[in-house]
Amino acid sequence: MAAQDTSTELADLDRALSSIEAVLDPDAKRAEIATLQEEVAAPDLWDDQENAQRVTSRLSRLQSEVERLEKLRGRLDDLPVLFELAAEEGDEASRAEAERELTGLKDEIAALEIRTLLSGEYDERDAVVTIRSGAGGVDAADFAEMLLRMYLRWAERHGHATKVMDTSYAEEAGLKSVTFEVSAPFAYGTLSVEGGTHRLVRISPFDNQGRRQTSFAAVEVIPLIEATDHIEVPESDIRVDVFRSSGPGGQSVNTTDSAVRITHLPTGLVVSMQDEKSQIQNRAAALRVLQSRLLLLKKQEEDAKKKELAGDVKASWGDQMRSYVLNPYQMVKDLRTNHEVGNPDAVFDGDIDGFIDAGIRWRKQVEMGEAD
Repeated sequence: MAAQDTSTELADLDRALSSIEAVLDPDAKRAEIATLQEEVAAPDLWDDQENAQRVTSRLSRLQSEVERLEKLRGRLDDLPVLFELAAEEGDEASRAEAERELTGLKDEIAALEIRTLLSGEYDERDAVVTIRSGAGGVDAADFAEMLLRMYLRWAERHGHATKVMDTSYAEEAGLKSVTFEVSAPFAYGTLSVEGGTHRLVRISPFDNQGRRQTSFAAVEVIPLIEATDHIEVPESDIRVDVFRSSGPGGQSVNTTDSAVRITHLPTGLVVSMQDEKSQIQNRAAALRVLQSRLLLLKKQEEDAKKKELAGDVKASWGDQMRSYVLNPYQMVKDLRTNHEVGNPDAVFDGDIDGFIDAGIRWRKQVEMGEAD
């Protein structure tokens, strides 16, 4: 890499990081950290456990963000020196190390730039993801299970904690539906662009004539409710049914009726939970997911009303948002962003950052267009 090219790249990275710093405002975050640290030091903090959890969680998140920015700035400021020393000494090994650091910084700053686009009301929250098989019979159920593995592998790659909350197995293979939680800063804002209908085209492994089959699965992403949201769900508005948890093929995995299904009567929303050990735990988990869905439904209704009042009701995201084609060619393509890759195996193994990043950028462009 020529010295002039390196200098240009470093200048571009500096501008990009400066732009990110202007948006994320680390000075304001440091001021808030100082205030939160005073609250944490108060002897009566844990008298109100909900508030204490909110304060400590917020403090930890802000400290991580500021530390990340400070480390990136320090590494970027040190990098020109590394290149200069390598050039002065004619040390190829040092030059290669500096170039690896440059590549790493490019990737990390690009990822942080995407983070600046996550400014929605609930974007910072953990995410609850539900996958449901659609048209396509057993192939659709198998596709739902493939998508579950894809998202769990993606979370594993990033070190995000996950927890499967409810699983409904299909009779022959795969899943009718599954709900899982992803715990990470901005998990909802990041994964929300994955919501919609996913389409798989392949030679069906379940068809003894080897015919090509098209199947569908729906992905829903909602923000996880927090204690401070206060979404009231009166007991009179819900019906609670209990049943026996089941595993693949409908076989019983325990001998008690511990699984819980909650139906929200005013809206018809239904949430089932069976992966906790007790009925009480499943009921609490189901109620929390129901509250999360009601929270998102309330926001969607408010947004729709605002658009209607503005006289500009636009279609939201199309139902079918991504195609996974395994035959007659190999291609995964997002129909909103046109981002595509020719290696479906890598995608199903969790390599979906390109699709997520493109989706976040696309959504921001749509929002800016609607604001004009």
